Amino acid sequence: MFMVAGVRGAEPGKISERVADLKKRIAVDYDRLDALYKHVHSHPELSLQEVQTAARLAKELREAGFEVTEKIGGTGIVGVLKNGKGRTILVRTDIDALPIVEATGLPYASKVRARDRYGNDVGVMHACGHDINLTCWTGAARQLAALKSQWSGTLVFVGQPAEEIGAGARMMLADGLFTRFPKPDYCIALHAEARAPHGHVSYCEGRFQANVDSVDIIVRGRGGHGASPHATIDPIVLAARIILDLQTIVSRETDPLEPAVVTVGSIHGGTKHNIIPSEVKLQLTVRTASDASRQKVLAAIERIAKAAAQGANAPEPILKIDPSEFTPALANDAALTKKMGALFQEVLGPDNVHKRPGSMGGEDFSRYAREVPGFYFFVGSVDPERVAESKRPGGRALAGGHTDGYAPVPEPTIKTGVLAMTTAVLRLLEK
Repeated sequence: MFMVAGVRGAEPGKISERVADLKKRIAVDYDRLDALYKHVHSHPELSLQEVQTAARLAKELREAGFEVTEKIGGTGIVGVLKNGKGRTILVRTDIDALPIVEATGLPYASKVRARDRYGNDVGVMHACGHDINLTCWTGAARQLAALKSQWSGTLVFVGQPAEEIGAGARMMLADGLFTRFPKPDYCIALHAEARAPHGHVSYCEGRFQANVDSVDIIVRGRGGHGASPHATIDPIVLAARIILDLQTIVSRETDPLEPAVVTVGSIHGGTKHNIIPSEVKLQLTVRTASDASRQKVLAAIERIAKAAAQGANAPEPILKIDPSEFTPALANDAALTKKMGALFQEVLGPDNVHKRPGSMGGEDFSRYAREVPGFYFFVGSVDPERVAESKRPGGRALAGGHTDGYAPVPEPTIKTGVLAMTTAVLRLLEK
């Protein structure tokens, strides 16, 4: 049974009083959190460039009493707060933004432009809600530091870079996250949900999100004049054939009960109407539910690309699977998830807590959860009336995550996230 203070097994009336008290504490702190959220939203930074965001969060943790180490795995930060004997709990937030030009019209909308890692000039926006995530994380850190008399153990608060490119968790672990700092008994993270009403949380028991691979294919041919296609090997036609053939991997080679996705997200080739180029570049995202399925799908992609080239008498294509951008599938620990689900029902009310199916999205929190029991959950961030409207026939669709129109409602989204995360950690570290 949940408790903010006192002993386990306290009567329900006392529990509701303690939750109400924590809500009041969060309300008192809210203006500061709202200011932090809007500042970070207005000043987003791309993956591996999160210098100012990391510095701001390090400052917030230090002011709360954490011992902070910066530049872990690049721009990552780790804050440790020891408070006697007990478990060690890792609480992670992601801190990077996306290369998207914001179109929300908010008064605090991002106007930032930056160079991405390929040298392109791009707009930058927190279109995935990491600004909400890090604000809830900061609020929970502040509440837990103020409530040290009510828990015992060690907190490890991790501000992780480069989640959007699947690199940050790997980089922080490689830099000693679990060896230079106390290794956690449990790890927890939350994420803003772009299609759910604020005040609600959702979670999944078991497999939650998918393996994610990034695959590059350079389709090679023999260039020439567009008026003389017989003297060329056209890589654009060959690329089109490969794209169509790739669709059979899921539809004809994969068990219908085993989820998989093969998406060609980018195709680039040619410079002019009447020039047949010598190569075309394809970029794929591949999502699989298991390690065995992953190996099968990746092997099929290579086989299909090479077979198409051989059939066209073209040079063998060049395939690259970037291991630095691989994100393993995320699975929530069953026992921990049941415990957290029951707790959230007590704290937020049964009508506001939902089980959800897994998805083919990716999340590199999985790297922590593969080493220690983990729990990852979503916090709704949309006006309930807008959610209801979107479900009516002909209703206006919601702006999903990773779109230029995603605009979370800060209050009460942030308050719900802080309450959920704070009570989750208190439950695991209760005296």
